Amino acid sequence: MQRELLIPRPDWPQKMEEVGFSFHSIDGIYWDERACYRLTTGEVDMLESVTNELHQMCIDAAQRVIDRELFDQFAIPPEFVPVVVNSWNNDEPTLFGRFDLSWDGKSLPKMLEYNADTPTSLIEASVAQWYWLQDVKQGADQFNSIHERLITRWQEISAEAGIKSIHMACAGESEEDVGNLDYMCDVATQAGLIPHFIDINQLGWDAVGKRFVDDQDNAIAALFKFYPWEWMAREAFGRNIETASTRFIEPAWKMLLSNKAILPILWEMYPDHPNLLPAFFTPQKFASDYVKKPLLSREGANINIHATSGEVATGGEYGEEGFVYQAYHPLPNFTANGKDNYMVVGSWIIGDEAAGIGIREDESPITKNTSRFLPHYFV
Repeated sequence: MQRELLIPRPDWPQKMEEVGFSFHSIDGIYWDERACYRLTTGEVDMLESVTNELHQMCIDAAQRVIDRELFDQFAIPPEFVPVVVNSWNNDEPTLFGRFDLSWDGKSLPKMLEYNADTPTSLIEASVAQWYWLQDVKQGADQFNSIHERLITRWQEISAEAGIKSIHMACAGESEEDVGNLDYMCDVATQAGLIPHFIDINQLGWDAVGKRFVDDQDNAIAALFKFYPWEWMAREAFGRNIETASTRFIEPAWKMLLSNKAILPILWEMYPDHPNLLPAFFTPQKFASDYVKKPLLSREGANINIHATSGEVATGGEYGEEGFVYQAYHPLPNFTANGKDNYMVVGSWIIGDEAAGIGIREDESPITKNTSRFLPHYFV
C-alpha cells in the first residue's frame, strides 16, 4: 500500500453534490482528494479475508454474551436485556457494519473496534470514491461493492421479513446523518422497497395498537435508524420496544458488537489472535502502553492514549457507562509535506460479507468525526 499525492479535480465539489454527498466540506476539509491510497490485489484479498473472519468472531462473541448473560459488562439497562435477547433468538437480520482497522500495508491489520450499529462514512465509501475512481483512475479497480451489496441485502431482508415499505429515521439536525439516510432511502428504493423518511423525534407510540407510528399516525412496520440503540434504550419510547410489532434494522443484538465491551470478550475467546489487540476491563494487565476507551463512545470521543511517548486525550460526554483498556497500536503515519497523516481503514460488512473499505486520516493519532476521508484504488 502506498499513499500518492494528487491534484484535486477543479469541479469536485459540484460532482460530489450531484451524487448526494452534500457534506463534503463539513467542519473544513472532509473529503480530501489531494492524496489517495494505492493497494494491490493481494492486499485487498487479505483485507477481505480478515474482515470476514473478524465478523464471524464477533458473532460468536455475541453468542457467548447471550449464553453467559454478561450484560452488566456492557452497561445495558436490565429492563432492556429481553429486547436484546429476543432479537438474537429470533435471528433478526443485520444490514451492515464497519470495522476500524489499524494497518500500515506491511504488518497484519489489527481490529480497533466494530461500528456495528450506526456506521458512518457510508456514502463517501460507497458512492463518492467510486465516482472519483471513474474520473481519476480509469482502468484501475476499487475494493468497493458496497452499493450493489446493500441493494441485494435489502432485497433479502425484504423477502425474509415480508417488508414492502420501511420508515427511515435519524436526528434531523445532523447534516451527515441526513445525507447518509437520504442515500439509504435511494438504495432501498432501488431494492424495491418504499422508504418513508422521518425525524427520530417524530417517532410516536400507539398504546392501543401497541405499535410505533410516524407523525401522520401511520403504523411503522419496519424502522431503519441512524440512531444508536443505547440512546433508544434510555428514551421514553424505549420501554415500548419489547412489546412492539415493529421490526428494527439494525436489530437490538447489534448493540453488543458496537459496544467496546466486546473487545475484552474477543480477546478472552481468541487470545493472541493475529488481528486482535489485547483488551481487558481493567488496566492492570498492561505494563506499558494502552488506550482507555469508553464502552459507548463515538467518533473518537473521550479516548485516552497512555504511552511512553506521551499522553493524548480527546474530550466528550462519554465514560459514565464504564471503560475498556486496549493495547496501544499506533496508527500508521503517512507523513507528507511535513504534516502527520494518521490513517485508519474502515472495512465494511454488508450482511455477513466484506464489501469494501474507506480510509480516514487525521493529524492526530485519534480518529474523530472531523477526520478526512481519502479515496483508494488497487491494481
